Amino acid sequence: MEPVTLITGGSSGIGAATARGLLKQGHRVAITGRDADRLAAFATSTGAGERLLTISGDAADEHHVAATVRQVVDSWGRLDTVIANAGFSLPGTLENHDAQAMRTMVLTNVLGPALLVQQTLPHLRQSKGRIVVVGSVAGIRNTPGNMYSVTKWAAHALVENVRLLVAEDGIGVTLVAPGIVDTPFWDERGGCPDAAPALTAEQVAETILFAVNQPEGVDVSHLVVRPAGQVN
Repeated sequence: MEPVTLITGGSSGIGAATARGLLKQGHRVAITGRDADRLAAFATSTGAGERLLTISGDAADEHHVAATVRQVVDSWGRLDTVIANAGFSLPGTLENHDAQAMRTMVLTNVLGPALLVQQTLPHLRQSKGRIVVVGSVAGIRNTPGNMYSVTKWAAHALVENVRLLVAEDGIGVTLVAPGIVDTPFWDERGGCPDAAPALTAEQVAETILFAVNQPEGVDVSHLVVRPAGQVN
């Protein structure tokens, strides 16, 4: 039986690169995203047909998350891996953030992964599957007034909380914390800094695949991956 993976924020960047890698390895992959057109374009580009399921919605909405998990399991009968990748950052600092934008970022980056875990745990216990949460180097190093960093510190804490919760269930739990990655993540921040070293989305996807492909009984807990030359 082909393994089944669900990826939030899977239509571009790290999520899309990971989806492509898993499809090549024979997974059935479901991806979520807010932009239905972008999801459709990605699906067309993969040529994966019925092995790729695209679902539009809000990763921080409990009804969407629950419905997504039901759709995946109803479609393919199982769930082996979940990858909490959906997230975004705001330009500027908390001094000038719009309050509603901050609320949305906190809900997407922190509540979203928690809801995904909550809804998928019954299925992952059956498959003895894996959870991967995409964090950030911003979750281990602070910069002044960086609310995105605050959300990633919280997401990192969530990963360890979940690991303790499911340690005896045979579920692997991995945090992947990338440094600077040249992806659409930077679009609202003026683009990826030209002078800064940067990873590609595919390089981060390879790190995620490393965790997913570990043999049964091996749990890789925490992977930090930076481009060579990134100091912080």
